[in-house]
Order: sequence, then structure tokens, then C-alpha cells
Amino acid sequence: MPSASQVRPRCFRRSARRQRRALRSTPVGARPVAVLPFVGAGLVFLGAGVLAAGEILSARAARAERAQLGDGPTGDAPSDDGAPGERGTFREVIVVLGYGNPGRRINAVNRWRVDVGLRSRDPQATRSLLVMAGGAVHGEISEAEHMARFARAERGYSGPLVLEDESVTTWQNVRNVLPLLEDADRIVLASDPLHSVRAEGFLRTLRPDLAARLAPAEGNRPGEQILRKPAFIVMGLEGLRRARRDGLLA
Repeated sequence: MPSASQVRPRCFRRSARRQRRALRSTPVGARPVAVLPFVGAGLVFLGAGVLAAGEILSARAARAERAQLGDGPTGDAPSDDGAPGERGTFREVIVVLGYGNPGRRINAVNRWRVDVGLRSRDPQATRSLLVMAGGAVHGEISEAEHMARFARAERGYSGPLVLEDESVTTWQNVRNVLPLLEDADRIVLASDPLHSVRAEGFLRTLRPDLAARLAPAEGNRPGEQILRKPAFIVMGLEGLRRARRDGLLA
């Protein structure tokens, strides 16, 4: 007669087989949720991949912009011929491109774009004009007004500042600020890299002579805006696609 130690394993094996058969006959939705840890881990890896892709593509766009523009004109080499500036002067215009801003408070993207504009200034410039561009697209207060208030009150900017608050598209941003760019030795269109590239393309289409004075914006820093960079990439690529479709890029 088999001992208890011999019977028990067979009983356990039969019980395990019955449990497997019962599990196979149970509808999928009613089975124990043993896959959730794997799903959670997969989502974590997917999210990390999306963020990493945003960082890589944003850095690549910034490098492409700098490769095309170089450092742009700098205050180390002021104009000698009096045009557009007088000898010994170096004038720059920094155009900060606005982002849709519902509500009465400036949103995080527009705060960041103001910072991009401010840090894109050339310390050698003898005159630096800050232009806030963007109308009241999604609210009662224009994007330009939101950004101007923030630059003055929160960032302590006290230099020359002009508002362009009629535009509702990037094309209009660039077109409407053209009169302000005429006397500039250096022009920066400040935003995230792909948005800046699109605006620079619009300037080449509208005024190739002014586009020759472009300098790259400081719109990409590792880890900065990391949660938003994937969205910036998607919107930037779609904006470039539409601009090419509509023949707005030279």
C-alpha cells in the first residue's frame, strides 16, 4: 500500500490539472488578472521610449537648425557700412512666437518660450528688441500680452518690448513683424526647434534678404520640457507638412 508521502503528490498533480482545465474553460474577462504587472511594466517602457524619442528628435532638430544658420550674425562683428545698423552698433530683434493660451493666466508653454527668447539674446548687442507675437486665439487676452506681462513682472525684463497681437498663425506672426526686422543685424525666432525652423522658412519665403540675418534660438536643452517635447515634435512635423503642402516654404 502506498505511503502518504507517495499519495500526496499524485493528489496535488490531479488538483493542478483540474485547476488548469477550469482556467482554460473560464472566459478571458473572468480569469485572474495575472498579466497586470506585465502590462504596467510595458506601459512604463513605452512611456520612457516616447520621452527618449522626444529628447532625441528635439536635439536633432536643434542641430539641424544650427547647421543651417551657424551661429548667425554676432555682436563681435558689428556692421561697417551703416546698413542696417550704423558703424559700431549691433541691433538684434528677438521674436517670441506665442502658443494658444486660454484663460487669464499665462500657460507653461508661453512662460517657457519667453525664457527661450530671453536666453537667445546676444550679450554683445548694443540694442536688443523683444517682440511678443500672438493674438487672442483661444482667450480674451492675447498671447503677446500674456508673454509681455510675464517678461516684465516675473523675469525682470526692462528693455525695449513690442507687442504683435493681431496674428493667429505662425505665418501671420512672421509677416506682421517684418517692419520691426528691417533695421536688425540679428534676428531670432524663438520657440521649440521645429517651430522655429518653420518660422524661419516662412521668413525666407517672405523676405530672403532678412532671412540672411537669422540666428538660431536656444530652444532645446536636455531634460527641459521633457514631457512636452513629444507633443512639440508631432505638432512641429505636422506644421512643416502643411506648410510644404500650401507652398509656404521656399
